Amino acid sequence: MEPLLVVEDDPGIQKQLKWTFTDNEVIVAGDRESAIAALRRHEPKVVTLDLGLPPDEANASEGLATLQEILELAPKTKVIVITGNDDKDNALKAIAMGALDFYQKPIDADTLNVIVSRAFFVAGVEQENERLRSSSLDDNGFIGNSPQVQQVSRMVDRIAPTEITTLLLGESGTGKEVLARAIHERGPRADKPFIAINCASIPETLLESELFGFERGAFTGAHKQTKGKIECANGGTLFLDEIGDMPYPLQAKILRFLQEKVIERLGGRQEIAVDVKVICATHQDLQGMVAEKSFREDLFYRISEVTINIPPLRERGEDILLLSRAFLQTFSQQFGRKISGFSEEANSALMAHRWPGNIRELQNKIKSAVIMADGKQVTDIDLALMPSSQQTEQQPLNLRQVREAAESQAISRAITRSEGNMSKAAELLGVTRPTLYALMDKYGMEKP
Repeated sequence: MEPLLVVEDDPGIQKQLKWTFTDNEVIVAGDRESAIAALRRHEPKVVTLDLGLPPDEANASEGLATLQEILELAPKTKVIVITGNDDKDNALKAIAMGALDFYQKPIDADTLNVIVSRAFFVAGVEQENERLRSSSLDDNGFIGNSPQVQQVSRMVDRIAPTEITTLLLGESGTGKEVLARAIHERGPRADKPFIAINCASIPETLLESELFGFERGAFTGAHKQTKGKIECANGGTLFLDEIGDMPYPLQAKILRFLQEKVIERLGGRQEIAVDVKVICATHQDLQGMVAEKSFREDLFYRISEVTINIPPLRERGEDILLLSRAFLQTFSQQFGRKISGFSEEANSALMAHRWPGNIRELQNKIKSAVIMADGKQVTDIDLALMPSSQQTEQQPLNLRQVREAAESQAISRAITRSEGNMSKAAELLGVTRPTLYALMDKYGMEKP
């Protein structure tokens, strides 16, 4: 139960308020000193405060002093001041000092219950907003509390101040460009251009001119000299998204640019020096493509000085709900909808879904649900996700397969949480280190 601090010196009203707030753990204080002691000990989100406290029961001086001290110690606490029925001036003074609301005696239990419930709701919303802000990578939108995301965040902190070339690996929709922008905005080039180009979305015949630019007359239709994306990024960051789709012949020119930091426009003879930080990304298996000779090995090693593996959404646990609430807040404001949250059934559906489209799919589902919702909460029907029973049918029923899948997932989580420390991972799993190595060999898992 949420603690509620009642600051009241009248024993009769103390007892009445205890019976009124049966859904809360009611802590009673009769004067300023005991009220501050209870505030420090229990840290309640909401306080009801009678302004007529001893030794000045007839006036509000002691109550207002208590209010000031509460807000100095815990400025986010929601204080509801209770005054006499002819003391509106002091009630308004308390509001000006920072109290959330006021209530005039005589006390009506139902009315005061509504006011206190509203105060808890406001405190909860503010706490959730603060949690969303503190859980993100700055203001770049890569939100999460899972160990995998925290590890990614730490890597971004280390990479951002450097000039090292970074490769981001992850499924489609996991937020690779968001992460690339986070690296750019945390580094010394933050006030310079961030230029992104998707190598898969531009036809092969146009990609070279988009990257390197061209001189007038270089080809039919080249009526004027045009800078390419690389040149436009000079001084800043170049993000090559889906580099695995780059045509093989063009890879040699990209490799030369990365090594020499010079380019030549199409149809030009002059070498142009460029100063850019390069971040690449792909959802493809570049090492497999190297083996198949569809991606240059020397380019692969050049772009992967540091590699960040971005986890798919289905492996991020409670981050799904955290992201959902963030998107809900954004789209509720965008569409002018007053939606407070998700129903229990909606939360269960969000956690049960496999999210093959990752964060992009989640974002689109929340957006449509905000538009379709009839009530103050998004329901599982509004989300229109595949029922969990249908997803369960896709899971193996063989007990050995289920056990092996669970064991391998637990091993992966333990290694992630221990940041590759095998002794610590074995301790988390409750096995010896040799047993852990044997299990990893059994499931074909690579050792960190």
